Amino acid sequence: MERHQRIVTQVASKVKEYFTRKESFRINHGSTNSTRPSLKKRVVDIGDLRNVIKVDTASRTALVEPNVPMDRLVEATLPHGLVPPVVMEFPGITTGGGYAGTAGESSSFRHGFFDRTINSVEMVLADGKIVKASEQENVDLFRGAAGAVGTLGVATLIELQLIQAKRFVKTTYHPTRSLAEAVRDIRKQTEVPENDYVDGILFSKEHGAIVTGEMTDEIPADHKPQTFSNPWDPWFYLHVEERTKNASSPVVEYIPLAEYMFRYDRGGFWVGRSAFSYMSFPFNKYTRWFLDDFLHTRMLYRALHASGESNSYVVQDMALPYPNAEEFMNYTDDKFGIWPLWLCPLKQSPQPTMHPHTKGDLKDDQMLNIGLWGFGPRDRKKFLEKNRDLEKRLGELGGMKWLYAHTYYSEADFWKQFDREWHEGLRKRYNATTLPGVHEKVHVDIEKLDTLAKQDWGMRLRSIWPLGGFWGLWKSIQSGDYHISRNSTWRWR
Repeated sequence: MERHQRIVTQVASKVKEYFTRKESFRINHGSTNSTRPSLKKRVVDIGDLRNVIKVDTASRTALVEPNVPMDRLVEATLPHGLVPPVVMEFPGITTGGGYAGTAGESSSFRHGFFDRTINSVEMVLADGKIVKASEQENVDLFRGAAGAVGTLGVATLIELQLIQAKRFVKTTYHPTRSLAEAVRDIRKQTEVPENDYVDGILFSKEHGAIVTGEMTDEIPADHKPQTFSNPWDPWFYLHVEERTKNASSPVVEYIPLAEYMFRYDRGGFWVGRSAFSYMSFPFNKYTRWFLDDFLHTRMLYRALHASGESNSYVVQDMALPYPNAEEFMNYTDDKFGIWPLWLCPLKQSPQPTMHPHTKGDLKDDQMLNIGLWGFGPRDRKKFLEKNRDLEKRLGELGGMKWLYAHTYYSEADFWKQFDREWHEGLRKRYNATTLPGVHEKVHVDIEKLDTLAKQDWGMRLRSIWPLGGFWGLWKSIQSGDYHISRNSTWRWR
C-alpha cells in the first residue's frame, strides 16, 4: 500500500496542477479496448497502478488497482478458490475500465454490470482531492461515475466482491432456428436458478445457440475438458456453430472455469476473421494455428487501432428491450448484413445511470444486448450515414449504445437518452467541470478525422490497402503483447 499511496499522491498532484490552470486532461492507463480514435493532448499517466494488492478470503473481496486486467485478476483470485462475479470475456479489459465504462458479460443477467460487483472506489477528483466512494459514502459519486467514462474523476483503487469458484463450467448449447425463438429462449434461461452464465450466438436468422453455464467441480468420466486457449484449439464461436448446426437437442460439454471466462479471446469473438478477409488470406484451422499469436484480443486491438481500420469497422454493443430485439436484428440484417450477432442479457442498474436502460412503457429489469461487429462501408460519408441511421433506429426501438464504441449522436440527441441535469450536477458538486464531458469523449467527429487524414501522410498511406494492415501487424508485434497469452497461468494445462 505504501507504493500505491505514493503513486496516487503523484497522480493527485498532477491533476491539481491542471485544475489550477483550468486545463482539461485525459487519462493514459497503457491499454484500451475502446475503438474510439484517440486524440489525447494533456495526459495524466496512471499506468503504474497495475497490481492486485490483496485477496481477502474471509470477506471474499479483492483490493485491486485500476490497470489490473481480467486475466491477471483471475490468476490472483483462483488460487484462493474465488473469482469475480463478473469477468469480462476479453482478458485485457481492466478493472478501472470496467468501472468507468459499461462492462457486462454472461453473468450480468444475475449480477448486473461490472461496477455493481464493486464495494468501493478510491478516486482522485478533478481538483486533486482523494476521496472514497461507496454505497455508504459519497454514494452519488459512486453510482454516477460508473459508466461515465472518467468525467467525474480518476479511479485509483477498487474493492471488488468475489464469489466461490469451481473447477469447471457445465456448458450447454441450446440450438435455435429463428430470431423469435432465440429471444424467447435466452430470457427463459435467465430464469433458471442453476444457470450462472447465459449468452447467445446467432449465426444467421435460422441458426443460433443459447449458451448456458453452471459452475461445477465434477466432470463425468466420459467427458474430457474442452479448452479454447491453445493454438490447435477451435475458436469458441466456430466450435459452437459446428456442434449445433445439425443438433435437434441441447449439447453439453465441460469447460475449465478460466477457459470458459476467456473463451472468446482467440478471434475476438469473430472479429479476427475480418483480418483474414482484409488481407485476402485463407481462413482455416492451419492458418489460424500459424497466426495464433496475432489472433488474441490484445493483439487484434493493437492492429485495429494502428491500421486505421477501426474508422470503417462497425463495433457496437446495443442494449434493447426484449419485445423489440427481433425487429432490431431484422433491421441490422437488412442494412448491414453482418453475422454472427452476440446476445447477452443484462440486469439493469438503478436509475439515473450512464449505462443503457429502458424507460416508460418499455421499462424492465433486464435488457438484451446485441453485439454487431463487422465491416461497414469504406466510403466515410456512407459509413457515417449508416451509423447515424443505426442510432436513430435503435432509439426508436427504445435501445441504447454502450459508450466504449463509435458514437455519432449530436450533443442534443445524445443527452435525450440520459439525465443531463443529474450528471452535470455531479460534475459541479465534485469540481469536475474542467474534465472533458461525456459527449466530448465518446463522439467521433468524422469531418475532423477526414481533415487530419488529409494533413497526415501516415494516415493517408494507411488508408491504402494493404499498407494499413501491414502497419497494424507491425505495431502489434512491437507491443510484445503476444507474450502475455503465451505465458498466462490461467490456461488449462
